[in-house]
Amino acid sequence: MRAISSNFIPAKIHIKKQPQVSKRFGAQWTPTQLVMSPEGIECHRIEGFLPVDDLLAQLTLGLGKVSFKQERWAEAEMHFRQVARDFPATEAAPEATYWAGVSAYKATNDPAKLKETHRLLQEKYPATEWARKGSVWAA
Repeated sequence: MRAISSNFIPAKIHIKKQPQVSKRFGAQWTPTQLVMSPEGIECHRIEGFLPVDDLLAQLTLGLGKVSFKQERWAEAEMHFRQVARDFPATEAAPEATYWAGVSAYKATNDPAKLKETHRLLQEKYPATEWARKGSVWAA
């Protein structure tokens, strides 16, 4: 897949043949996919098989988390919004919506960004933990 080859450096580790490596990364189940920063810091973990859209959403969410960890707020927000736009029916979408709002706030210090994120979460994903987490921004 082009989405993977253009954004990631895939590495395959066989947990039975390379137990020391799988233990180092805490791989308890297969597949375990880690999205790591260029410095080797784990930013996002995906465990188990997923349908294509869910996997692409999770990988893009991971890219957003890498950018967020590096304080590249606009880039993080772009990745998070891409998840919500391109994969709205996935479990990653509400989380991405939440982090997009946080990224926008961190870039601007404008609390209206959080209030708008709360509104979006309530409108699109009201029964999720992300909507509950964003509920503090309602006031």
